[in-house]
Amino acid sequence: MATSRKQPQQERSRETVAVLLEAAAQVFERDGYSATTTNRIAARAGVSIGSLYQYFPNKEALVAALAEQYLHDAEARVSATFHRLAEERSTLETLLWELVRFIVDARRPDLFRELFERSPRTPELLALLRDTQRRTARRLTGELWRVGVVMDDPDATSLLIVQGMSAQVAGSVLPASDAERDTRVRQVVDLWMRALS
Repeated sequence: MATSRKQPQQERSRETVAVLLEAAAQVFERDGYSATTTNRIAARAGVSIGSLYQYFPNKEALVAALAEQYLHDAEARVSATFHRLAEERSTLETLLWELVRFIVDARRPDLFRELFERSPRTPELLALLRDTQRRTARRLTGELWRVGVVMDDPDATSLLIVQGMSAQVAGSVLPASDAERDTRVRQVVDLWMRALS
């Protein structure tokens, strides 16, 4: 994976990297992957192009760093959601509903599309996404056991749910109008309730 050229050691350097990543996220969301340039990102961040290149040699390095940050944040949020659901002793239906809503309400869905659907799908980027899906699936397996779902192949079942829900949300729920969105979410939940019953 294209990585940053220089790892920030001092607080000021870490702040610069954070500003560059946020600027990159905003430009990717606004302009799309194809139209985004490192010059636009540097301008948005308020730094020179030379400062950007100290940390990121090219646009692909920014995509890699943003993707890693995005998935790390998503994992932390889904883990907190599963923890809360376990404390609340939620039902299977509530678990599925929360998982679909989590995917729908994922922070910055436009950024996700630019990073994982519209940018070049490098082997490293795909591996990062798959590893995150597998870790999420392992956490989901524990929640499914907790709510009483018996599975012949728990790891495969959980991975199918994570990947399937992600595809259903991207293909059916998010493109729907605001008025139709809750109906589509309900359809996805009902589909998985039937599959797991």
